[in-house]
Amino acid sequence: MKPTLVVLAAGMASRYGSMKQIQSFGPSGETIMDYSIYDAIRAGFGKVVFIIREEFAENFKAIFEPKLKGRIETDYVFQHLTDFTGGRPVPPERTKPWGTAHAVLCCKGQVNEPFAVINADDYYGRDAFVKAYDFLTKHCDEKTYAIIGYELKNTLSDNGSVSRGVCEVDSNNNLTDINERTSIFRDENGKITYEEAGGKHEVPEDSLVSMNYLCFHPSFISVCEQQFGEFLDKHINEPKAEFFIPTAAKYFIQSGKGVVKVIPTSAKWFGVTYKEDAPGVQASIDALVKAGEYPANLWA
Repeated sequence: MKPTLVVLAAGMASRYGSMKQIQSFGPSGETIMDYSIYDAIRAGFGKVVFIIREEFAENFKAIFEPKLKGRIETDYVFQHLTDFTGGRPVPPERTKPWGTAHAVLCCKGQVNEPFAVINADDYYGRDAFVKAYDFLTKHCDEKTYAIIGYELKNTLSDNGSVSRGVCEVDSNNNLTDINERTSIFRDENGKITYEEAGGKHEVPEDSLVSMNYLCFHPSFISVCEQQFGEFLDKHINEPKAEFFIPTAAKYFIQSGKGVVKVIPTSAKWFGVTYKEDAPGVQASIDALVKAGEYPANLWA
């Protein structure tokens, strides 16, 4: 069975200030997602599932259906605030989606094969898709998941702080812990630092981080369902609290359910966290096209 690519595209893009997931960056109007889907198709993935907000569905389909028809199967999952809340009332001040692990949970019943999860607005590189396909078709099962790990120094923005899941691994490259650092930046001395209530802390340049490129057996959706109930019991009244994939993955490991492999990739990540990142992304894509990594028109 061919693996599925799940694309997280339901975020409101609050920092970026527009629907960045459908912004054009390529020479023929390609979005960042187009490059990910292209890499997934040539790696061997059989389906792409877009997790979007229902109000964006018409826009989304008009953009992606014509170019993907006949190339890869497509499906859509809508992430609603009331989904899987178990009848708990959602506070009126809650407008933000519940987070990435809730997005995966919304795939229940629609994704029933090994799958990879990526962000819509991140470029991951061909090597990441090749490695994910290899893992999903040969090594993935109910007790073995994986993260594609990027070197932290290759994932920063020049235009502000970023959120990264910093991985700790054992001698077998199994994840032992993952800590979501929501404010990582290079300080005035050039050191990579994260900031928390307790102050600033340095992080090694070559730390492997999760860029939300993760590989799962479909059983992970049930892990998310169980954990989401516990998350809501603690955080339902916090309007900005989010249920992240690393939280559910960490529970999977710490409860002894299985292991999460960290698979290093040689690929260089880039993405649009801030509006000011856009010219750099455009230049990076232009360079990849010039080097022959991609055709000037992906879907011609």
